[in-house]
Amino acid sequence: MSRPNPAAERTIPANAENRYEVTRADLPLSCPMPGMSLWNSHPKVYLPVEGDGGCAKCPYCGADYVLVDSRLADSGLADSRLADSGLVG
Repeated sequence: MSRPNPAAERTIPANAENRYEVTRADLPLSCPMPGMSLWNSHPKVYLPVEGDGGCAKCPYCGADYVLVDSRLADSGLADSRLADSGLVG
């Protein structure tokens, strides 16, 4: 009988999504983010999400990151900022 690995349950699959919403608590922002499994990922790169209108794209995996806070997420402005940034088409 195998036992589940509790450490594996706390990790986020690396490169599993194309879009991540991040908050100021996640800064400085890196891809892959802390908590992502690293065995199948690319080298860590820091992304300047604050200086690029709240949006950044990872040059390795193409993941889009959007800096949100609760007011933006509730109003839908985070989605419109991502569309306006040209990171997604």
